[in-house]
Amino acid sequence: MDTGVRTLIPARIDRLPWSPFHTRMVIALGVAWILDGLEITVASAIADTLTKPETLHLSSTAVGLIATVYLIGEVVGALYFGHLSDRLGRRKLFMLTLAVYLIGSGLTAFTLGNGTGWLIFLYLTRFIAGMGIGGEYAAINSAIDELIPARFRGRVDIAVNGTYWAGAVLGTLGSFILLNKVDVSLGWRLGFLIGPVLGLVILFVRRHLPESPRWQIMHGRNDEAEESIARIEHEVEETGRTLPPVDEQKAIEVKPAEQIGYLALARVLFREYPSRAVLGATLMITQSFLYNAIFFTYTLVLGKFYGVSSESTPLYLIAFAVGNLVGPFTIGHLFDTIGRRAMLFWTYVLSGALLGVTALLFYTGTLNAITQTIAWCVIFFFASAGASAAYLTVSEIFPLEVRAKAIGVFFAIAQCFGALGPVIYGALIGSGDHPVRLFIGYLVGAVIMIIGGLVARFLAVDAENKSLEEIALPLSATARRGRTRAEGAASPFST
Repeated sequence: MDTGVRTLIPARIDRLPWSPFHTRMVIALGVAWILDGLEITVASAIADTLTKPETLHLSSTAVGLIATVYLIGEVVGALYFGHLSDRLGRRKLFMLTLAVYLIGSGLTAFTLGNGTGWLIFLYLTRFIAGMGIGGEYAAINSAIDELIPARFRGRVDIAVNGTYWAGAVLGTLGSFILLNKVDVSLGWRLGFLIGPVLGLVILFVRRHLPESPRWQIMHGRNDEAEESIARIEHEVEETGRTLPPVDEQKAIEVKPAEQIGYLALARVLFREYPSRAVLGATLMITQSFLYNAIFFTYTLVLGKFYGVSSESTPLYLIAFAVGNLVGPFTIGHLFDTIGRRAMLFWTYVLSGALLGVTALLFYTGTLNAITQTIAWCVIFFFASAGASAAYLTVSEIFPLEVRAKAIGVFFAIAQCFGALGPVIYGALIGSGDHPVRLFIGYLVGAVIMIIGGLVARFLAVDAENKSLEEIALPLSATARRGRTRAEGAASPFST
């Protein structure tokens, strides 16, 4: 029978000052969101190009299926690699998932025709690229949360998630240049190679990152965990920073974790953390529905209702993306100071309320293309911070042994519901002759976001400045501060 071991490793991680090690880690791991934003934007930008005879001459249906296959790949990747991340470790998976993405996206550029075989090749490569990015979400969020000191975790995680929109800007600019300055038959291929070139550079940076000591200690790899945390501490001290003493009262006793599958995960989520499961699902579904509904149909709104040409839409999309990027970087720190509960409530409710006001202005004909874009920038300044905090929430409120799987599950749920948004709003937009339909659709989106905020108000976990082990005691923990692990209302660490 495995015996428990007393460890201070979580406390040693949380007491570290910010250092170049943390900056390097965030850059190396956070690129996952940039790559996703870049991939989706490039695919959207070159969609029309792939229907031309000088490229692949695909039908509109065949082109539309490219995005669907990519999203399905993300869901499969999040679930599959999320399971492997909890089982095999964070480091192995954040190396593997990036490699999978590089292979998938890189091979997409070598689709040479539109015959049945080449179409299968095209869809297969997009599915593989999606799997890699979906796996990145699960493995990377887990690694970042477990290696970042508690007092910085909120703002760092939110900023990293927000960099999706930096990828969107990069993808928009890159596609605009390649499709207008390079021969069209070559430009779309180079567009799909932007991400792999960036990812290849980051792959070498990731090689020097350690495994999560938290994961190692929970899986009985005590010597490896000690080596990893000692290496991190040494790197921090080499920069001239002084490490504060470790609080011995924060020691926990753990025993090696058992392997937990998705059925066992369901029991953990809905039996031991039911309110947190509801919170995570609600936050992820509501933000995903709103984002997919608005982002994937925004160019249609510009064209159908405001007469903006397809050549000019990238300029509006860049402004939209910048608004989304600024939010997490400017107000993300408030999730660590004001707190998770209040900020989740206000970012969701404010974005929903502003969407309702914008819907009314749209219906009355008050807006033009520029003012509509400004309105979206303001709305998503708040919505982007809230959406990034949704990913933070599901990555920190469940035990370490199931963290990556939990992220994968909620990400998959969000993507499935979010996929309904473009279909529904695309139908509401139609030919642009019935603005009342889109007005009603926007009001529904506003209500959905407000519901997410209200759920957060009552169910959110006050996780700011707390150790992950305080927020959710590991399943492998046998005792903490003299207590045995008891779930339910008697536990100070459960909802």
